[in-house]
Amino acid sequence: MKLNRTTQRTVAILKLVSKHPKGITLDEICGLLDLPKTSAYDIITTLVSLGMVNVDHGRRQHYTIGLTAYRIGVRYTSSLDILNVLEPELRSFAREVGKTVFFGVRSGYDVIYICKFEPENPIITTANVGTKNPMYCTSLGKAMLAFSDEDSLEEILSGIWMEPKTEWTIRDRETLLAELERVRERGYAFDSREFEEHMQCVGAPVFGKDGSLLGAISVSGLYKASEDYGRLGALVSEKAARVSRLLGFIPQDALTNSSGADSRG
Repeated sequence: MKLNRTTQRTVAILKLVSKHPKGITLDEICGLLDLPKTSAYDIITTLVSLGMVNVDHGRRQHYTIGLTAYRIGVRYTSSLDILNVLEPELRSFAREVGKTVFFGVRSGYDVIYICKFEPENPIITTANVGTKNPMYCTSLGKAMLAFSDEDSLEEILSGIWMEPKTEWTIRDRETLLAELERVRERGYAFDSREFEEHMQCVGAPVFGKDGSLLGAISVSGLYKASEDYGRLGALVSEKAARVSRLLGFIPQDALTNSSGADSRG
């Protein structure tokens, strides 16, 4: 694979600037990275315009890391914190239910799989970390759709074509909206052989400290007519609620009950 030289230089400049909290000059950047001054100037000017780098206009311009780069770093650190909470919970959950457990987030009109945890004797699943699948026919996707705000839901529904993956795939907006209402009522979503005809999946939403929808967790296994998927759905919903609480989410009803208890005291 051929790497883009300008991108490589940009990353190298960002790394170098981040190591100099008191600032570094363009000449120093060029000398340390062995870059042509014109190329380095074009890159650093672009980074300044994007907020990735700050410039201090003194006797000699000094460059420091910018607010945008800092915010990206904070978001990355936050995502690591989330994964640190998720991993032990979902790993033990996979062993408990004897099925593959996923955590996914929205990526455009799709779900992207961020984590995958398997039991001791896993079945073969087509989804791996980094895989993208449609939201309308996966339990992860439907769990997120059901608990998305109205604007996000409308944006997604307006931009997708519900391609039939199996004979059980939901194929129209009205049926999907009715299904999402049922998801809200019970707290978990089904992929009833809608994406792969031999697989049944159950998903539930995960919320962050500020109440925002972070993603969803799901349990996947081979379809069995004898399995109690309602019971499995309740387990998935309970686990998603526990993970949300560990991430700092406090449900509204808990706040209401707490407030009521205080007023009675």
